[in-house]
Amino acid sequence: MKSADFLTGITTTGTPHLGNFVGAIRPAVETSKDSSLTSYYFLADYHSIIKCQDPERVKRSTLEIAASWIALGLDTSNCVFYRQSDVPEILELTWILTCLTPKGLLNRAHAYKAAVDENREINEQDLDRNITMGLFCYPILMAADILMFNARKVPVGRDQTQHLEMTRDIASRFNHNYADLFRLPEVVIDESSAVLAGLDGRKMSKSYNNTIPLFDTSKKLRKSIMKIQTNSQGPDEPKDHETCTLFSLYKAFATDEEVEKMKKRYKGGIAWGTMKQELFEYIDHLLDEPRKTYNELMESPEEIHAVLRKGSDKARSYSAPFLKTIKETIGIQSFV
Repeated sequence: MKSADFLTGITTTGTPHLGNFVGAIRPAVETSKDSSLTSYYFLADYHSIIKCQDPERVKRSTLEIAASWIALGLDTSNCVFYRQSDVPEILELTWILTCLTPKGLLNRAHAYKAAVDENREINEQDLDRNITMGLFCYPILMAADILMFNARKVPVGRDQTQHLEMTRDIASRFNHNYADLFRLPEVVIDESSAVLAGLDGRKMSKSYNNTIPLFDTSKKLRKSIMKIQTNSQGPDEPKDHETCTLFSLYKAFATDEEVEKMKKRYKGGIAWGTMKQELFEYIDHLLDEPRKTYNELMESPEEIHAVLRKGSDKARSYSAPFLKTIKETIGIQSFV
């Protein structure tokens, strides 16, 4: 196996929703089909236990996410699709990098600082109360995920750019202390990717409890879309498509031509009930076949495991010999 041209991880703590599809899954599926690239996609189950200590939820989420990516067309024969915990070299590298990472660097991590600020706001004398070492060391595990496969480009949201900068710092420190083994990864932020609004108009996120699950039944999908908040404008009044959650959802899935036609209908006045029904029908039709595949996979988890096992074998064909080189470089090797 070759090093990664692209690498992306998915934390296994929740059920995939429409926002995940538009922001992460759809572009990854397209990249996975490019035979000129070596793309790595992994289920970040060790990352998930930093905040979620519910074993059933982590297990269920791992299956749901893997089934979703496969059902939506991820080319697992061309890319490397694996579960983080199936590649033990990642955790070995995490410890090696931990021994090189200055505590001051981790003190500046946004997630850690936010947790400290929360304690400060409630006048907690111990500012580190309830902050685990998992949260504190999260950037190192992320660095190991990336550096283990010498990823060239890492697509992330803007809130993750600091972690990529830390990864570059950690890699540079290793290269300076020992040898030039690690490539410094490039941050990739796709400005064209849509950020979907949820049921309440805010960004669709499980943190806000405003998501629309990706593979709900048709009945549940329609019920969710009918709940989307709208204003009190009447059926014949012109409406502003730019501030409308329904339109933003439609735009994320429809063709450019269809979007332009819908804009005209907004100007001419379209009833909210009509728009919601048409949005439901459009998305429901788009997800009909993938939903069937998803349900079949969820009923046969052994098929999902087989795909992930093949992926981890491909991943380890790179990580095992590379870790051996890393360990020899730092002086940990056989005497014979």
